[in-house]
Amino acid sequence: MNNPSLSASQASRFGRVAVLMGGPSAEREISLQSGNAVLQALQHSGLDAVGIDARDSSVLTALQEKGVNRVFIALHGRWGEDGVMQGALEVLDLPYTGSGVLGSAIAMEIGRCKLMWQGAGLPTPEFMLLESEQDLEAAASNIGYPMAIKPSREGSSLGVSKAGNWEELVQSWQQAKQLDDIVLAEKWIEGTELTVAILGDSVLPVIKLEAVGQFYDFNAKYVSDETSYICPCGLPEELEKAVQQLAMQAFKVSACSGWGRVDVLLDKENNPYLLEVNTVPGMTSHSLVPMAAKQAGLDFNQLVIRILETTDE
Repeated sequence: MNNPSLSASQASRFGRVAVLMGGPSAEREISLQSGNAVLQALQHSGLDAVGIDARDSSVLTALQEKGVNRVFIALHGRWGEDGVMQGALEVLDLPYTGSGVLGSAIAMEIGRCKLMWQGAGLPTPEFMLLESEQDLEAAASNIGYPMAIKPSREGSSLGVSKAGNWEELVQSWQQAKQLDDIVLAEKWIEGTELTVAILGDSVLPVIKLEAVGQFYDFNAKYVSDETSYICPCGLPEELEKAVQQLAMQAFKVSACSGWGRVDVLLDKENNPYLLEVNTVPGMTSHSLVPMAAKQAGLDFNQLVIRILETTDE
């Protein structure tokens, strides 16, 4: 272990840390990348850290057998990010990173999350839930084309597509339906995609995203090297602060805590619209929270330790 950034006493206060990664969701491969990066950072910082592939409920036995004292959750998607794992860790009385049961469950289901934002008077694109094919005509009539069609409970933009006419709407709905029984139809707003990382009570610098395709999809997030990430984002200072404040409001209204990321769309008149909250953002080489943290003066290892420290807050 070369040049650990924490002293032995500083590292020992965390006890043995388990990094939960992998899991059974559609985002398994990305989770493994995030988890391994986090594990290496913890070990490099001198912590007693172990990685556990949380494929099924046997993970709970593994946590007990390995004498784990706290957990860094690097699971993306359902089962690991939706409150299920958080509830199990509560039963085991193990501190863990990220939002609690309620915040995780709310943020995981985009439609319910948007309903809460609407109730709080926060801006989010017009939307409706598509529970059956009969809802498609209502969406075409009430929202109009183009619209974004997305599974309500998937992350990493899995199953998200743009529908510009009836045929594309039916095809997009069928595609999203393969990933989730509940599908969201959302008004398509042309503009600038932004993301805002939150770390404890702090809001990190805003990142502006420029994808080569129609929007910041799975390929743009994890595969393409042509996606541009601009940080500092170049927005006027007052506008950036307004976006940061809106992101923190959305985070709190959604009952989220610890750390996370809020995605925002800025229309051509510079009006911000909330898209979604990520309670366990990616921690890969293409990930956005590490990028924002770097702009704020935190390297990757320091960021991982700071996230782990939120388990004490």
